[in-house]
Amino acid sequence: MRRGLSRFPFPDMARRVWSTYFVPGGKAAGASYKTPPMHTKDSPRELRELCIVANFVEVILAREGHGNAVGINYLEKVQMPHLPSIYGAMLAGTAYVLIGAGIPLKIPGVLDRFACHEPASYPLQITGAQDVDDTTMTFVPREFMEREIPPLIRPKFIAIVASNTLASTMVKKANGRVDGFVIEGPAAGGHNAPPRGRLQLDEAGEPVYGERDAVDLEKLRELGLPFWLAGGYGSAEKLRAAWSAGAAGVQVGTPFAFCAESGLRNEYKEAILKDIKAGEARVFTDPLASPTNFPFKVVQMSGSLSGSEAYAARPRICDVGYLREAYREPDGTIRYRCAAEPVTTYVSKGGRLENTNGRKCLCNALLANIGLPQIRSGKYIENGLVTAGNNLADVARFLPENGLIYRAADVIAKLLNVEPLPAYPRTEVCVGATLSGTGHC
Repeated sequence: MRRGLSRFPFPDMARRVWSTYFVPGGKAAGASYKTPPMHTKDSPRELRELCIVANFVEVILAREGHGNAVGINYLEKVQMPHLPSIYGAMLAGTAYVLIGAGIPLKIPGVLDRFACHEPASYPLQITGAQDVDDTTMTFVPREFMEREIPPLIRPKFIAIVASNTLASTMVKKANGRVDGFVIEGPAAGGHNAPPRGRLQLDEAGEPVYGERDAVDLEKLRELGLPFWLAGGYGSAEKLRAAWSAGAAGVQVGTPFAFCAESGLRNEYKEAILKDIKAGEARVFTDPLASPTNFPFKVVQMSGSLSGSEAYAARPRICDVGYLREAYREPDGTIRYRCAAEPVTTYVSKGGRLENTNGRKCLCNALLANIGLPQIRSGKYIENGLVTAGNNLADVARFLPENGLIYRAADVIAKLLNVEPLPAYPRTEVCVGATLSGTGHC
């Protein structure tokens, strides 16, 4: 972090972030993490500076030690941090911006303007908004720049979509250049697009996907843009099939999520890999877990929020707030609510009681996944909620006969059907966003 901050172009901002959040000697074992302000339509400057710096450091550190392109993946559903986050990533030289979980029509124009340090705006989705309401978020780079710096490289924009209709809409209506697509099927980990039409559940309680949810690759090719296929494509056979279908390549998430280099905490990784080796690993497509109303893939693991006891024991609290819904009060005031927050609080804000059933705090759970669980009152420790694709059991082919450890290089070697290399081969393989929403190529 200190090394990444030392390369940040605006040192006064970096010092402010460091002085606010750095804990000399490290946080005490039973102490809580400092909680930043939650994002709003008009987030305070402190929070926007934190976003700029954090995204810069994330990308600049990912670029170290190799010459490959690095991109960053955002969720359209998490709109409020978009502008400062993207600007910070661009300051660090991100080569790609990938966005799914929504319709990111206005992102290409943001990239165009930020490349010249020009102000950019983005519409915030607000439930109940009226035509007279100002729903626009604006970010002015020069209000944050401490000195003049050269224009930035405009990263390529890759939209993550699940239908031909959405891909076509992006090409026709986006406010700037779309450089390609990731076509993500319902087998992929993390958030899935809801099935088209009326939601139907199977006997296990999972959403049923049908022919209407299949993507017509021939029509996709007619758009003339490169595309990558995702959702169960983590094998050499699937990579060859993708190439044969005209794809530029594949996006792979789950095999990388459980490799030695991934950020998933070791005890979770070990428990799940043991289940995989024993043939007992299971992924449930939960239609309720995410406050966003998108289905969310959940690995069934003892002690995590996938279990009913751990879920029931967790006090409902919303103190991170990335998945909050912006809504309009009758007087025009914009407020925020989350279906995973305390039920009475959510209902008092006009939310429907039935929307709270089974909702889980993904914000705190995903932080717990990577070993950063919030500690409350020195006693309660947040549990994780691990996500993976439907093909979780296939991770077994990467495991050694007498162990549970494999490397990212082993995954790439098997994908490309070559011998494992001592370093990562130079190739265009997109690492998916199965944990926290960020990924890279």
